Amino acid sequence: MTRLILGEFRRSLDDRFRLSIPAELAASLPSEGKANYILAKERPGALSLWHIDDWGDRLEKDVELIRAKIEAGHLKDRLTDVQLLGRLLSTRHRKVHLAGRSRLSIPEGFREFLGIEPGGDVLIVGAAVCIEIWRPDIWIDYLNDQIPQFSRLVDELAG
Repeated sequence: MTRLILGEFRRSLDDRFRLSIPAELAASLPSEGKANYILAKERPGALSLWHIDDWGDRLEKDVELIRAKIEAGHLKDRLTDVQLLGRLLSTRHRKVHLAGRSRLSIPEGFREFLGIEPGGDVLIVGAAVCIEIWRPDIWIDYLNDQIPQFSRLVDELAG
């Protein structure tokens, strides 16, 4: 049975950019292995934490197709786009692990993207299939924009 990861929790980053994932959310994630999670930049002010099995090959198939097109010379007129993709791929996601008490250390580069200083608050949100870490002001803006669509979305997904 697939478990939905749900809930909203406020946490603070410590002075080493670590935060504890709430037990209610961490219990939904498998915990075997060391680097078995992917931390991804989703939107400015928000990161997502995926178990590596759930992340799967979300990008790998597309990247392989793009690599084959480059080798075949099909993208030589789109080098600017290829460079942009390369820059974004280089920084978009990273393997991470959870330490004791489900503690996550936010890596450099991801800290700046999130925009939170040590001691600052974040909101940790269950996004059904992953855990998201939000800067509180960005989360409130996003929620205010999306909440009017809640009923329609439930109806569409359940229908």
